[in-house]
Amino acid sequence: MGTEEAITSIIRLVGGQSNINNVWHCMTRLRFDLIDDNKVDQQEIKKLPGVLGAQIQSDQFQIIIGPKVNHWYEQLLATLGQKQQATPQGKQERKSLVSLFMDTVSGVFGPIVPAIAGAGMIKGLLAGLIALQLVPAKSDTVIIIDLIASGVFYFLPFFLAVSAAKIFKTNEYLAAAVAACLMYPSLIDAAKALAAHQEGAASAFWLLDVLPVSVFNYASSVIPVIFSVLALSYIHRWVDRIMPDILKTVFTPTLTLFLAALSALVIIGPTGIWLGKALAWGIEGLFSVSASFAGLVVGAIRPVAILTGMHHAMTPIALQNFSDRGYDMLMPMMFMANMAIAGATFAIWRISRDRQERTVTLSAAISALLGITEPALFGVLTRYKKAFMAATIASSLASAFIAFFGVRLYGYILSSIFSLPAYIGPYFIFAISGVVIALLLSFLLTTILLGRQR
Repeated sequence: MGTEEAITSIIRLVGGQSNINNVWHCMTRLRFDLIDDNKVDQQEIKKLPGVLGAQIQSDQFQIIIGPKVNHWYEQLLATLGQKQQATPQGKQERKSLVSLFMDTVSGVFGPIVPAIAGAGMIKGLLAGLIALQLVPAKSDTVIIIDLIASGVFYFLPFFLAVSAAKIFKTNEYLAAAVAACLMYPSLIDAAKALAAHQEGAASAFWLLDVLPVSVFNYASSVIPVIFSVLALSYIHRWVDRIMPDILKTVFTPTLTLFLAALSALVIIGPTGIWLGKALAWGIEGLFSVSASFAGLVVGAIRPVAILTGMHHAMTPIALQNFSDRGYDMLMPMMFMANMAIAGATFAIWRISRDRQERTVTLSAAISALLGITEPALFGVLTRYKKAFMAATIASSLASAFIAFFGVRLYGYILSSIFSLPAYIGPYFIFAISGVVIALLLSFLLTTILLGRQR
């Protein structure tokens, strides 16, 4: 039986094309969002040549294929004709908002995990080399390696736009065009000038002196571009429906791009940024109440903040603390969150039985240990909600612990395991203890929670 026959059998054994709500893939698995999971014949699917395993997990039906998953996915789309139904209302109601959000994030980030994982590992190793003083921090070598590692994260909106377009079933090139508007140099340069308090820097551009386009730097942003592409999908369908056939070829993409880009620049993008700023202001207020309480809350929201891209709003607070007080207690909490994420990812690596998945997961876990958590969060933990919860709990408790003992930093440094020497002093033992708590607690909680469901 060849791949084409196996794909045809899979469609039949999951309940037919009418039962498939959506399908995507990660590094090793085909992932199905099905209308009725009870129609799946797992045992027969597991017997198909090339199928390494199958399971229902996190409201998804997953078929483990291995390294050839992309070839199977393309064949599956060709067989389905890419005519997948919109999500039925009943299916939506059975899922919580958290499940829907994380499923969407998982679907968007799944295909770009290789790029994120590779870049994250390079970035983490570079941070380690600099921390160990094996390479000078200000050298051409660092510049070259950093541009190789950072390019993916800086231009993340483009990757997200194309991937999100597939999830939301809209034109990928229009989606990339919308991301390009958010990343255009005139906007980013204006945002940098505003951040540097340069004289004459504008806080907004005005369209026809009526509509304000707020000046923000959307590099590395997540939420603005995903929601902009979601809006694009609806705008594109609406424009295509009302446009006369004779004008569709030229004017449908023209009007769609203009309306979608304008929505992104005027409404969606600024809303995402302001949500991040609101998060930062809230955190600042928590410290005025209690450092331990702030640690409990910051540790709990940090993984979600990274997931949504709003974690960048915390960095200015930390930098301002260094300037005003000479020290900062927020960055040690970020450190605890990273270690908790690493611990949960290591647990998934230990539990997993799929060789290809273990390789990807181990790479993501090491990357998180080195301070780059995106591969672990986007590539692993969004697929294991209980593991994500375990990491959140461990991050919260470890952050509250170090905050209680007043652990602080006196200079900005990447939140990596190599950062520990920066804590040497009166708070060193508590920083070490916090790392142990974050790593072990998240590892144990993930093992217990996922062990039960397996």
